[in-house]
Amino acid sequence: MTEQGNLAQIGVVGLAVMGSNLARNFARNGHTVAVYNRSTEKTRNFMANHGAEGDFIPSETITDFVASLEKPRRAIIMVQAGNATDAVIHQLADAMDDGDIIIDGGNALYTDTIRREQEIADRGLNFVGAGISGGEEGALNGPAIMPGGPEKTWEALGPLLESIAANVDGVPCVTHIGPDGAGHFVKMVHNGIEYADMQVIGEAYQLLRYGAGMTPAEIAEVFRTWNAGDLDSYLIDITAEVLAQVDAETGKPLIDLIVDSAGQKGTGRWTVKAALDLGIPVTGIGEAVFARALSGATNQRQATIGNLPSGTLTTLAELGVDRDTFIEDVRRALYASKLVAYAQGFDEITAGSADHNWNVDPRDLATIWRGGCIIRAKFLNRIVEAYNANPELPTLLLDPYFKAELAGLIDSWRRVVTLATQIGQPIPVFASSLSYYDSLRIDRLPAALIQGQRDYFGAHTYQRVDKPGTYHTLWSGNRTEIEA
Repeated sequence: MTEQGNLAQIGVVGLAVMGSNLARNFARNGHTVAVYNRSTEKTRNFMANHGAEGDFIPSETITDFVASLEKPRRAIIMVQAGNATDAVIHQLADAMDDGDIIIDGGNALYTDTIRREQEIADRGLNFVGAGISGGEEGALNGPAIMPGGPEKTWEALGPLLESIAANVDGVPCVTHIGPDGAGHFVKMVHNGIEYADMQVIGEAYQLLRYGAGMTPAEIAEVFRTWNAGDLDSYLIDITAEVLAQVDAETGKPLIDLIVDSAGQKGTGRWTVKAALDLGIPVTGIGEAVFARALSGATNQRQATIGNLPSGTLTTLAELGVDRDTFIEDVRRALYASKLVAYAQGFDEITAGSADHNWNVDPRDLATIWRGGCIIRAKFLNRIVEAYNANPELPTLLLDPYFKAELAGLIDSWRRVVTLATQIGQPIPVFASSLSYYDSLRIDRLPAALIQGQRDYFGAHTYQRVDKPGTYHTLWSGNRTEIEA
């Protein structure tokens, strides 16, 4: 602990697991850290358990906490999103001076961050919404950090964040993302991609378990093999660990004892809502969010299990499908669906950046997501290369590398979607991602018919492929076409 009179370079408000680990990370990297929690008992417990790990200055009031920080004061809030965050922000602002920096490190809705920055700027202070990814382990050992806010704050804040962030190839997994809500917007979409990534991994497991009849231990070994190739990623790695875990009490695979109802904290829903507002189709992410909601629809599921007709189903054996071939097809379908999820996520970030004039560089995101964060994956290096080669890439799927990869995946992807339907296994993200891909690929969509329908019942007009202008057909009259 520091001697009385020393000042801290950084402060952390909120000492639950994430805040506690972040404070410890700063201290381990040579910084004096001020710590405060609304519950003084939690502050005392933190000091009792971790005070010897570095230089900490504990405080029991916001006033003392702020007084323990060197100028410009830098305080990271790690409290529950919503009203609690607003309350702490205002308490800090009341005690701070012009030029001080308040950083919200939680999962905040980016529109709240835009509002908060303006409110704090009006008081002469700086507000930074910073997405922090990596969970408890990342907070302690090196997360990926996505700070937004005024660019001038980066000079005072950047070196501190670089010192605690994950590091890949000598590059810290943190950079200034853009103005006001850019950091939290990017973190939101990061989490949306995470939803899709986790769901397609779950769908692959479902097919191998209940389609190919494999045991969790066998599937764990498959995932370990996959993690040594193109699918090398944090989520594939931990999936193998989860599937290999045996319950000590029963001796059964732990996966069979976990209730199949997945929780969510809102960032996936926010991603889909924002995409709808922007008009960006994030179908894979959307289906992943809906899949979690469906898993939690307990009453409906209990009422319908075994009580809905299935039609004529078959098995892979009856279809003459070789198990090893099926496993490889599932791997390729998983890879293809992951590529679509990342492509859709980057599309949404590009659209959000344009809509808010943030100038977010997708290369920065692919670079900092290579380490620390939940969606870190080997092919993020390829995404950096894709945007380096063509910063105006319409979709990641058109990058020459990924286009060539998809050429080798597409047949397996189609087989898996077809087989899953035949054996009656749900694969919402596999299937919707393939439909999205085909919708991009073909030259005519049924939207022409939809435009005709809209014009018929609502005189919404349409455009023609053979000449310019906007037109309406007099459907209830003589059905002649007029220029609208």
